[in-house]
Amino acid sequence: MPEHALVFLRYGPYSAAGLSVEHRSFRLQGLQAVLIKDGHEVILEKIDDWNVVELVVNGDVVFHCKINDLEFGGDGKLDPLCEQARIAVLSAY
Repeated sequence: MPEHALVFLRYGPYSAAGLSVEHRSFRLQGLQAVLIKDGHEVILEKIDDWNVVELVVNGDVVFHCKINDLEFGGDGKLDPLCEQARIAVLSAY
């Protein structure tokens, strides 16, 4: 169970409110905040897979979800996906 893990937060492009498909990090703010609060170092990494978020710890994908399922902005405290991601990182080998 890593306490201060290096977490690669990989995310793909998505469409928001009918706008063009591109990489946006607004929905990742809560997830980043939760992981940083736990003492992890988070590195954002753009990928080509559409509407995807993956957390990679020690080379293994420990969590993934659709980026549109994450809450927009905020601190991540009320987003159940952020809590699932936090537990996945803490449970990583």
